[in-house]
Amino acid sequence: MNPAPTKKGGPGSRKKSLVRIGVIGVGHWGSNHVRVFGSLPGSQVVCAADPDSSRHSALKKLYPAVKFYADYRKLLDDKKVDAVVVSTPSSSHYKIVCEALSAGLDVLCEKPLALTVKECEDLARRSDAGKRILKVGHIMLYNPALQKLKKYFDKGEFGKVYYIMSIRTNLGPVRPDVDVIYDLATHDISMCNYLLGKEPTTASGVNASYLGNSKPDISFINLRYPGNVLASFHVSWLTPPKRREVMIVGERQIITWDDLNPNEPIRVYSIGKFEEPYYYSFGEFQRMSRDSEITLPVVGSEEPLIAQNRHFLECVKTRRTPLANARFATTVVRAVELIQANTRKK
Repeated sequence: MNPAPTKKGGPGSRKKSLVRIGVIGVGHWGSNHVRVFGSLPGSQVVCAADPDSSRHSALKKLYPAVKFYADYRKLLDDKKVDAVVVSTPSSSHYKIVCEALSAGLDVLCEKPLALTVKECEDLARRSDAGKRILKVGHIMLYNPALQKLKKYFDKGEFGKVYYIMSIRTNLGPVRPDVDVIYDLATHDISMCNYLLGKEPTTASGVNASYLGNSKPDISFINLRYPGNVLASFHVSWLTPPKRREVMIVGERQIITWDDLNPNEPIRVYSIGKFEEPYYYSFGEFQRMSRDSEITLPVVGSEEPLIAQNRHFLECVKTRRTPLANARFATTVVRAVELIQANTRKK
């Protein structure tokens, strides 16, 4: 149930300056891992695996030194590999991560870690037993804007947090093996769990399937966290234009975050007195002053995938526990199961 590493040795074998990476699944996102790990100091992409030979041809032109396999199991047997990235369809994560851990490899797996809490907990046990690093690609945690928001939370600048609202929509791409909740809402769940340091206790909402399959492609989700903090998400594969917007409302401040605004992603509104406005005309209504100030904090611009993958390398080299580890990833899947059990389908 908890196999020990079979070929790569103990944790001490990782104490070296270069981490050799194998990437399993080189579609759109997996190819980004090849790019980023190939550019980060202290790492080298030595091989990649994908059953689609056309992907091999395209990437071979860009990365001629990378060896390509059609079968990921040959990559797991490659003695040059120290750690692997699993960037395959979500339904395959559990099986491939199990095999990678059994091979004695450290693993960065794209989110969700697996499709059930039971599978996530098993992977966490396996990584602990084998003393392997298992990090999950909850990339929101490495977004510079979210890190800025985390500082506001940790300093208590919101006062009491009332609610968090998020809109995460676009026109596709539709994932064939999971619904829109696993694909998009997991970003918002990970964000809220991280900022609040808690898991939701109740869920409600409504889903719908309009694109010709049985899986929801649009969902309106309501969560309640300890302390009576509410969270509301709108996620959709069928809503142009693309939107990535978050609002956090507290007793002292309201913050808005537009992740698609590269220049002014965050706005901080101080909350003034709530008084009933009085006006004589529509023109006066439009010119009404507000009893609050808006600040635009400076936010870094580093690509989140670079920050995330650098963190993975640090964890592999130092054996420290990753920020988005298997147990954190389990809290996200637990919330998905809670949502799915308490949402109505229309």
